Amino acid sequence: MKNSSYKLTATEQRNPRSQSLDQLATRELLQIINREDELVPGAVRRELAAIVRAVEVIAKAFERGGRLIYVGAGTSGRLAALDSAECPPTFGVPPLMVQAVVAGGRRALTRAVEGAEDSPSQGARDLAARGIRARDVVVGVSASGSTRYVLGALRLARKRGAMTIALTSNRKSPAGRMASITIAPQTGPEVIAGSTRMKAGTAQKLVLNMLSTAAMIRVGHVYDNWMVDVIPTNEKLRSRGLRILKEATGASAKQAERALSQSGNLRAALLMLKTGMSASAARLCLSRAGNLRQALGERSAHGTRKCRSDRSSKMSSRKRG
Repeated sequence: MKNSSYKLTATEQRNPRSQSLDQLATRELLQIINREDELVPGAVRRELAAIVRAVEVIAKAFERGGRLIYVGAGTSGRLAALDSAECPPTFGVPPLMVQAVVAGGRRALTRAVEGAEDSPSQGARDLAARGIRARDVVVGVSASGSTRYVLGALRLARKRGAMTIALTSNRKSPAGRMASITIAPQTGPEVIAGSTRMKAGTAQKLVLNMLSTAAMIRVGHVYDNWMVDVIPTNEKLRSRGLRILKEATGASAKQAERALSQSGNLRAALLMLKTGMSASAARLCLSRAGNLRQALGERSAHGTRKCRSDRSSKMSSRKRG
């Protein structure tokens, strides 16, 4: 139960555009939901400047070995867990690079755990258990911006020197005031008063997509618009990897299969097909350049000279032998 001093936030208020909802025909109520959902992209667009700052901070953290750690409860926590779970297969990164700390733990991912969000000390303990460090970035996800579990985690993150970001639908919330960067899409009252799994949750999903995807692109896990670090763990992903190789290099299906088989790595296979390098030379080049475009010489001549000189010296030594 909320105390008498609780201030009704925008996401808790009654929406005048959806009154008498239970008396409408199915098509009419769906039209109302659809019209309200159309407001979300605009609300996110107005936060692009803050999202840019957040992405740059996250990318820098990745470059120095830091992690992106989301903290949330209820819908916010589940959306955060979804985004973190999809980063390893999409970008080929370690599971611990992007994590989600959810009030109530694993059980809360599939069912409501009442009261789990009310303990700031538990939020701090759960984040501390992840070994939070100054080089990490912590994103508190809370539609109201007043979830105590999230506030406790943000407070600990600041104490440990980590960069803090608030993702909320209420800019002047405690989370917004506490975080170094605030991303606050103003989605307004929900179709069903207080049901932030709707517009507020949709806005969170869009922003979480942007944060993780753009940061991964900034640190080189995407080439053009291809998932060059996708891990071919099943037939669908293997087919996708081969299709990427053919589209990116113009290779035949047979050539793409051979390069992928020899390298065991989509990024190295692409470099092999574009440059004629051997699998071992491609892997060495990538480890030194750190970025596929730099290895290909499309952005950094230094990376190309390094790889070519390695290759040339090997060829020269073979000739001398």
